[in-house]
Amino acid sequence: MKYTGPVYRPPLEGQTPLLQVTVGCAHNKCTYCNMYKEVQFSAENNGQIEQDIIELKRMYGYIPRMFLVNGDAFVLRANKLLDIASLIRKHAPECKTITMYASIDNIKSKSDEDLKLLRDAGINDLYIGIESGWDEVLDKINKGHTREEAYSQLQRLNRIGMNHITLLMIGVAGAGKGIKNARVTAEFINKTQPVIIAFSTLGVFEGTELWQEREQGLFTEATELEKLEEEMELIENINLDDVGFFGTHPTNTVPLIGRIPENKNEMISAIKNTITNDIDGNLNSIKVRTVL
Repeated sequence: MKYTGPVYRPPLEGQTPLLQVTVGCAHNKCTYCNMYKEVQFSAENNGQIEQDIIELKRMYGYIPRMFLVNGDAFVLRANKLLDIASLIRKHAPECKTITMYASIDNIKSKSDEDLKLLRDAGINDLYIGIESGWDEVLDKINKGHTREEAYSQLQRLNRIGMNHITLLMIGVAGAGKGIKNARVTAEFINKTQPVIIAFSTLGVFEGTELWQEREQGLFTEATELEKLEEEMELIENINLDDVGFFGTHPTNTVPLIGRIPENKNEMISAIKNTITNDIDGNLNSIKVRTVL
């Protein structure tokens, strides 16, 4: 198998075969991220991709689902993605779902006809790093899209019938802004209707632009208590009929798995219990996470 540089995948895809189709991230400008700073973005050639599919088939035997790496593999042109889907079907015809990370810009660059063809080829369950539904935050972290752009593109996916998974980041708004960020983001989620919501918690990593901003006093990180309060407010304000909610990322203080609305109260109670049991007040201090 060929993997170039660091390889990341969502916790939910822990058992899914990983196929490299791009290297790095095409955007690579988010202020909090250092994941792909050491590699230059490039696309893998089809010959190498086919070799890797054959090797994955040999390793796994049965592959009902495949995750394409790296950072935003959906940036590839529709024709390239269709070629990859064809190669996967050739060697692993049982593969029904081809999933990957995608940005709002990646979706925007494709026509409705492109998206329909990709959906019909098995490309579905796109993981989309929304992080926040608040324009002030999106601009500050240089996410590369606005709230309205995200809303427009996710609605396109909904109309076409391509599932999307919303990725959020608790604490990204900074100190004193978590509750508003939670409410604005929940409103956005209610309108865009993802099939799954998955979240991590902000970690300020050395060498990132956000780290520098914090050191210069331009960004104040929320305390762990604030982040948990933001998380509770987010869950409380999500009003969808049936959506998965996954907070199993290593950066999260309280691991959560459930469905909304079925498990809403249980998840809120789990967070409240953590806060209540914080006898020493440790949650009021800033905890800098240095590993993913």
